[in-house]
Amino acid sequence: MSINTKSSIGRKVLMSLSALFLLFFLLQHFLINITSVFSPDMFNELSHFMGTNPLVQFALQPVLILGVVFHFIMGFVLEIQNKNARDVKYVHYNGSANASWASRNMLISGSVILLFLGLHFYDFWIPEINHKYVAFLPSDPNRYYGELQHKFTDIVRVALYSLSFILLALHLNHGFQSAFQSVGFNSRKYTPALKKIGKWYSVLIPLGFVFIAIFHYINQL
Repeated sequence: MSINTKSSIGRKVLMSLSALFLLFFLLQHFLINITSVFSPDMFNELSHFMGTNPLVQFALQPVLILGVVFHFIMGFVLEIQNKNARDVKYVHYNGSANASWASRNMLISGSVILLFLGLHFYDFWIPEINHKYVAFLPSDPNRYYGELQHKFTDIVRVALYSLSFILLALHLNHGFQSAFQSVGFNSRKYTPALKKIGKWYSVLIPLGFVFIAIFHYINQL
């Protein structure tokens, strides 16, 4: 089945597919990072594997970056499309009566998350690239835990991370179910369960990241 990328529906489907891919990545990223709380050795081992495995580095990582860029660009495109399509102007519009804050402000929360990703890349991805491909420093499988802790010594950075993940929770709360609906998954039997899974996912995963940041900050006081 082909997807018409020029139509609004086709673009929504593509954006939803990228969202589902990013939801999977976020879960995988969290499962690795949470090991830093209870097992530094396991965190180092998993991080070293992800940082040195050729399949991850030269296949999955570029796909991930393209997925992130595509998702956010498509989000802006669809938002502009939606605004241009609203030919009828209402004298009074009570948005909160028709939709949640998250659904009405996906562009705002998405923009903040995009800025956060820039900070995250600056903190972790760029130093990793510099370590391996610019400075050509020797591989040290035990360096990852210390580098993670070092990033959370500053309370301002911890606060920025926490705020970003709270906005991510709001973004996910609407985006999780919306992504499945856009790809055609709509079932009386399974949709209620999917809504519950989406709510739990959108709360637990972002708050889990907040917990990791606060844990490492407090652990170094």
